[in-house]
Amino acid sequence: MATDYDSPRKTDEDLSEDSLQELQARRVDKGTSTIDVDPDEVAEGMELPGADLSGEELAVRVLPRQADEFTCSRCFLVHHRSQLAEERNGRLVCKECT
Repeated sequence: MATDYDSPRKTDEDLSEDSLQELQARRVDKGTSTIDVDPDEVAEGMELPGADLSGEELAVRVLPRQADEFTCSRCFLVHHRSQLAEERNGRLVCKECT
């Protein structure tokens, strides 16, 4: 909930003067506010598993492994050399896989 810090603040006397009916009316007003959501708009952005994506093209630029990177022999992800945990029999292993 956003707070307006520029609005005048209520003192303890002001708070005690609020009647029970006013407080209950405020609670009812806050409870009746709803958010309108169009189910068609929500469903447009969702893809179902097994959907035919043969007509889709990816626009991703793939770079070859750089000199300061390595491929982990366990997870097969390319990591920076700073993530190298160990080398066993010529196999490089990242910190996440140790």
